[in-house]
Amino acid sequence: MAEALPVVRAGCLAGVPHGFLGRRGGISSGDVAGLDMGTRVMNPADPRMVPVAENRRRGIAAVLPGARLVTVYQVHSGDCVVAGDWDEANRPHADALVTDRPGLLLGILTADCAPVLLADTEAGVVGAAHAGWKGALAGVTDSTIVAMEQLGARRERITAAIGPCIAQVSYEVDEGFAGRFLAADPANAGFFTPGRVGHRQFDLEAYVAQRLRGAGIGVVEPLGIDTYSNEGGYFSYRRATHRGEADYGRQIALIGLT
Repeated sequence: MAEALPVVRAGCLAGVPHGFLGRRGGISSGDVAGLDMGTRVMNPADPRMVPVAENRRRGIAAVLPGARLVTVYQVHSGDCVVAGDWDEANRPHADALVTDRPGLLLGILTADCAPVLLADTEAGVVGAAHAGWKGALAGVTDSTIVAMEQLGARRERITAAIGPCIAQVSYEVDEGFAGRFLAADPANAGFFTPGRVGHRQFDLEAYVAQRLRGAGIGVVEPLGIDTYSNEGGYFSYRRATHRGEADYGRQIALIGLT
């Protein structure tokens, strides 16, 4: 019997089809065993696409059955686009997407970066953002909010959930990394704690939450799930790198409208 597909949902998005998926419940094998959702720019005819396609089918069925999944070619930017009818080979380069169209399911892939799902239920507008440190610093959540407003949302009505991502205790960075954030705003020092000599620990989730609140989002729900330490539940780029693994899986965060 196939393993049940767990879906983590946020209370602030109750009533909106959405979910943060992990690595359980899929058919991929090897280093990416489980519910790997990453296509890695593979040709659709590549046999490695078979388990990914099945995993995506399962994810869609668990969140919004019958919907059409729409993703972007993620590049760690601050850019957001309106979801369109492109196919997998012609995805725009961006790190967030929004829609007001029922039947579309927005998908964001992560493997330590923070997935952010947003909704204005009154306007019928949703968004999904991939907030790694580069995109977060570049304002990917701000771009998503603006794009939602252009579809009729109002930021004071938008609610946002931050899904599983690498936690501060697991996220060691060097002083040069911290310097980028301090140069942008000295107050960002509050998102770092001392680490070993020449290093600090960065709280990505708290930083993304503050960016959302600073943009006027009144309800922000960080789920507090660490991808790095939860090996059975989530893929982690940093964990795979530390182990010298040849590849790493990607989990997906999904949101749509009925």
